Amino acid sequence: MPHPASELTDLLTADLVVDLAAPVAPAISPDGRLVAYGVVANSGRGGHPDSSLWVAAADGSAAPRSLTDGTAHDGAPKWAPDPAWLFFTSDRQERGSAQLHRILLDGGADLAEPEPLTSWRGGIGDHHPLADGRTVALLAEDESTAEDERRQAEGDDAKVWGRHLPVTRLRLLDLETGVIRTVAGLGDRHVVEVSQRPDGGPLAVLSWSTAELDPGVLTAQLHLVTPATGAVHDLGPVGVEARSPVWWHHDGAWHLAHLAVTPGHLVGGLAVIDTVPPASGPAVEQRNLTAGMSICPTELAQVADGPPLALFADGLDTALYRLDPQSLRFHRLSRPPGTMAGLTVSHEGGTLAVLASTADEFRNVHAGPTGGPLLRLSDTSPELRGIRRGVQERLGYQAPDGLPMDGLLILPVGRARSEGPFPLVTLIHGGPYSRHADEFALTVVDCGQWLATAGYAVFLANPRGGSGHGHEFAAVAAGAVGGDEWTDVLAGIDLLVAEGVADPRRLAVSGWSHGGFMAAWAVGRTDRFKAAVMGAGISDWGSQAGVGDWGIMDAELGGGTGWDGPGPHLHDLRSPISYASRIRTPVLILHGEEDTNVPLGQAVQFHRALRHFGVEHEFVVYPREGHGLHERAHQLDALRRIRAWFDRWL
Repeated sequence: MPHPASELTDLLTADLVVDLAAPVAPAISPDGRLVAYGVVANSGRGGHPDSSLWVAAADGSAAPRSLTDGTAHDGAPKWAPDPAWLFFTSDRQERGSAQLHRILLDGGADLAEPEPLTSWRGGIGDHHPLADGRTVALLAEDESTAEDERRQAEGDDAKVWGRHLPVTRLRLLDLETGVIRTVAGLGDRHVVEVSQRPDGGPLAVLSWSTAELDPGVLTAQLHLVTPATGAVHDLGPVGVEARSPVWWHHDGAWHLAHLAVTPGHLVGGLAVIDTVPPASGPAVEQRNLTAGMSICPTELAQVADGPPLALFADGLDTALYRLDPQSLRFHRLSRPPGTMAGLTVSHEGGTLAVLASTADEFRNVHAGPTGGPLLRLSDTSPELRGIRRGVQERLGYQAPDGLPMDGLLILPVGRARSEGPFPLVTLIHGGPYSRHADEFALTVVDCGQWLATAGYAVFLANPRGGSGHGHEFAAVAAGAVGGDEWTDVLAGIDLLVAEGVADPRRLAVSGWSHGGFMAAWAVGRTDRFKAAVMGAGISDWGSQAGVGDWGIMDAELGGGTGWDGPGPHLHDLRSPISYASRIRTPVLILHGEEDTNVPLGQAVQFHRALRHFGVEHEFVVYPREGHGLHERAHQLDALRRIRAWFDRWL
């Protein structure tokens, strides 16, 4: 239980935010007795996070204990069929090169030393212990050859586009001999996920035509692979952004389900797609098991031979559902407040574990019976319990067209609504297919409590285009970014002004990724905001479609590409750069130098436009960073710089 507000004395600091130890990747043992998980913290070498592995009794009968010491990057825990063994990846031998390890959990006080199982040059990307107990499926790139090493040493490293990214292949490790064999029947397709049929049968393998996101996510296919022989049976194409293949059994037939964007759309809500693999040839029928649902599936979990479990984003919360094999519809088992993620289920499906968070409780590992109450197992950041926090409220309101909307309000620390109006910072989430859920979020991007500590009220907006309200709600963003989603945000701000919470003379807007686009879009539409922060945001949808990782998906959002003809282009109407001459709001631009999702050029172009029109702004580039910030010093800088920017202008 959270402490009463009167007992909380400490204020949140930037160091505390970036140094939080967070649990990741829970994995419940097949018998449901133990839960392994990782803990990531900014205690690593060179300012980079490292992670340790922990294990806890699922019923809470024994305190969690550490399996590794956190001096390397240990992750991806997965159980052998015999729960005495836990497999994981670690770069303890060579920094940045993950190799497969296993550790024996015999129940004693002294832990065995982790046993390295591979020394694959280039490292192991993922692994999946198979039901026979003798084999582990590995996802790994090709090892470098002597010729590769010679070329690298001599700088003879020209990249041929389309072949410049290494392909990940499916390989099978024999634990007894240590021999690794590659499944050749998949050709040069890039393997992204593997799931074995629970009876020890074939592997469901999800692949792309290339390691590039565009067109990789558009060219996904499913295959069946027989582990003993390596024989491959192609099931054919599956949906856009396909992921999470799971098996289930009903009426003598094995089904194979996966998540993908709702069929017929490039942008929209995720759906659960199901098929019955034929004995030969491609899959004939693929059924949408979530058609018409007003919530969005986020995860699927395989349960022995029974129907799968699934997590759904449901407004501000997350719900647990089970598929009814008769009606082929999902039925809700529970809907606790807050969020759940990382769903992992025992072999028979009686016990599960998740990462759960509420408005008052930071994310931790929870476990319990399926559909029953969950017990918190981990406590990775106990220091947060003494921190004074702003009260987080749920908001419900209507968009201008009458559509029901939700969001969150965080009040300044120690203040009540009646003490308003307050300076208000509106935080807009990325994606756009994401959401602000009613959880205790505390990162550089989701820094609501950090701003509340400085006296700001914070509005966490959930406009159209996001998840949690079904496919149609999400699909509105296609070709219309900055349209309804912008008026959705404004309606929430207007509500808070009308209720006396927000001071209309002290409004600011901020966001990262798509939220960064929305912040740049906002200041080109109105001068109501006195300050803005554009983090890794898009300024020009036409160029973004041409150079961003997601390519054609960004074109679908923005409304076109630069090669659609001489114009005028729809994407120009949706691009903040087109309205730079209108901007009067001071803007802080933050961007990672090595971002390929939203390339740095998007920020450079916006910076030059603001400079051209004499707009007060600051442009900050973080070396070595991609689409997010990972180095400790950079995270600290961003937190302090963002708050200083609002302090200066509000």
